Amino acid sequence: MDFDLILAGGGLANGLIALRLAKLRPELRVAIVEAGASIGGNHTWSSFEADITPEQVAWTAPLMAHRWDRYSIRFPAHSRTLVSGYRSATSERVADAIAATPATVLTSSSIAALTPTSVTLSDGRVLTAGAVIDGRGQGAQRGATPALDLRSQKFLGIEVELTAPHGLDGPVIMDATVPQHDGYRFVYTLPFGPKTVLVEDTYYSDGADLAPDILRSRVFDYIAAQGWTVARVLREEVGVLPIALDGNIGAFWDSGDAGVPVVGLRAALFNPITGYSFPDAVRVADLVAGLPELTPGALYAALRHHSESTWGARKFYRFLNRMLFDAAEPAERYRVLQRFYRLDAALVRRFYAGRSTTWDMLRTLIGRPPVPLGRALGVLLKS
Repeated sequence: MDFDLILAGGGLANGLIALRLAKLRPELRVAIVEAGASIGGNHTWSSFEADITPEQVAWTAPLMAHRWDRYSIRFPAHSRTLVSGYRSATSERVADAIAATPATVLTSSSIAALTPTSVTLSDGRVLTAGAVIDGRGQGAQRGATPALDLRSQKFLGIEVELTAPHGLDGPVIMDATVPQHDGYRFVYTLPFGPKTVLVEDTYYSDGADLAPDILRSRVFDYIAAQGWTVARVLREEVGVLPIALDGNIGAFWDSGDAGVPVVGLRAALFNPITGYSFPDAVRVADLVAGLPELTPGALYAALRHHSESTWGARKFYRFLNRMLFDAAEPAERYRVLQRFYRLDAALVRRFYAGRSTTWDMLRTLIGRPPVPLGRALGVLLKS
């Protein structure tokens, strides 16, 4: 064997696995094979502190480039600030942390094929290992699988330095006061410094098509509407994340490479509503590092069980997505979130963490729905 474990793909999920193994099982020979030029790509991964355990908050702290103790939301009918820890990890932090481990990192290395114990690169080289984990993201084939009913959260973000302070004391994770286009639209703003801010134009859409020029123009229009002036553009990031409405998670696993364990978006491990994947990646890293044996069979069984159990536990959130996409007119989808954000702050916190109680679920649904009643009943009856 060349390695004890090969991690196919150098994204968030596999990156955190490599970091956790380096800390807890440094004797293992771990390799990461990434098609891109660098580990982690060009991403910002945000999450709430309450989404993971205090121990997990501690071990992921070095990856966090920014942290705030509050965040805001803005809707046409009301605005609100909630006190809750919110953190953002960056690709650079993840890549730097991995570079400090003994892991072998192969970048610009496309994968042609893989098995539970080998990876064949596009140049013909074959790497062997005790086990292989596939974390190459959703991918075109997996994203188009009929096993899952997925819609899209698509965004374009531009990080800019302003000529004067922006005045924000925390993120604005949803500003839906903007004109609604292509489904539910909002602007997401992260203040990285007194004059530095990341502004993302975001859409919950039925399709995955994204027009960068249009979104880029809308970002600068939003910046101007805030009264800000751009001194210089620092970087840009673009993404399309899955939003889950329904599906057969067992069939989804069966559609992958036989016997190859998968993680991250490839295992449908993401918050069904927000698309956030950082908390799930943290939990999977702890799961893998804690397994007695890192054999293909043990990894496949543990990761599939975890994926299927997590999927089953989140059926309420997928039901809410069906209300959002199937019961609401595209231009009126914001009303669903607008109503939700009037609820108790502790309920909102548990909701994002995927730990809603039975009362939380009832409280979320009680009252006149912010969508046409007939369509809401139609979704309810189908569910």
